[in-house]
Amino acid sequence: MVQQYRIGIVAGESSGDQLGAGLICSLKTHYPNAIFEGIGGSKMIKEGLSSLFSIDRLSIMGFIEPLKRLPELLRIRKALINHFCDNKFDLIVGIDSPDFNLGLEKKLRNKGIKTAHYVSPSVWAWRQNRVKKIYQAVDLMITLLPFEEAFYKKYNIPVVCVGHPLAEDLPVKVEVNQARQELGLSDDPLLVVMPGSRASEVKKLGNLFLDVAQRCKDKIPDLQIIIPAASPERKTQLDEIMKNYPALEIKILDGKSLLAMTAADVVLLSSGTSTLEAMLLKKPMVVGYRLGALTYALISRMLKIKYVALPNILANELLVPELIEKNATQENILFKVMYFFDNPDQVERLKKRFEDIHMTLKCGGSEAAANALVELLGKR
Repeated sequence: MVQQYRIGIVAGESSGDQLGAGLICSLKTHYPNAIFEGIGGSKMIKEGLSSLFSIDRLSIMGFIEPLKRLPELLRIRKALINHFCDNKFDLIVGIDSPDFNLGLEKKLRNKGIKTAHYVSPSVWAWRQNRVKKIYQAVDLMITLLPFEEAFYKKYNIPVVCVGHPLAEDLPVKVEVNQARQELGLSDDPLLVVMPGSRASEVKKLGNLFLDVAQRCKDKIPDLQIIIPAASPERKTQLDEIMKNYPALEIKILDGKSLLAMTAADVVLLSSGTSTLEAMLLKKPMVVGYRLGALTYALISRMLKIKYVALPNILANELLVPELIEKNATQENILFKVMYFFDNPDQVERLKKRFEDIHMTLKCGGSEAAANALVELLGKR
């Protein structure tokens, strides 16, 4: 009789939903009868996950917002622990969202359930003392970035680097014209605006990015502008913000962020996983981010790295502009966006650097992550 594994997967935002969907798809080739439950978005649900709570409830950032939502987050975590224990789950995988998932994983591991964490927290960048909690919380750390593996080995934490699944899925050379045809766009210049996947990010960056887009349009009259909304909730939020820009022609998409970036000439986006996606699509980008003065003051004192955008971290140099907090002004962002539109030679050099980094991230992706989890289950 073939064992029917019960696998819990908990993702807290859209990038985790995408990783989770790929992981479930790969795990099903090993365990076609497996039951997948936890928290995920539309992509994971499509692959067969039964989501016990809305993924939007975990999509929070900074220090202040989690404190406001702490009672709700603790209730969700307790409900998940009870569900996974009562139903005798074999494996729990937390995808990113470390402040929520590491606590969940630690409690479940103490109860004898195998645990893994997919996407390393940025312990190499700040709050390195978290490595002690990770040691107690996980049977396996699955990292996306090659340099992270050595960090965990130093602390005797079982680790495997699988690269980024998108590095496997996306071609090194992208088809811009095909993407534009699918989106019904012309050959005119295209700016893609991505103010984030969380409600708080869109609140802080939405108007700022749209002000910049308006000024770009003033300088490039035939400029096309599109915004791929990360979720239906973000689309509703963006539609509301757009009421302040009645004269600005912008196409808001339901998702399709990868397709939109593929079609783009330049991308204006918030810091996060989307910067890695834009890099893999070889797109010049300007990264803007606002955390709020108090949160930024706290975090900036703890940072142990020079850069915040993943392309810059991977290259260990400032490949793309990153304008954070007080530097994230209309003038600064506009200048950097227009620089890419006005300097095609520099864009070509940047694309070549992105191609080189792309190749270093092809380490097996979702399939390699699934294989590592199959091995972990085999050690029960």
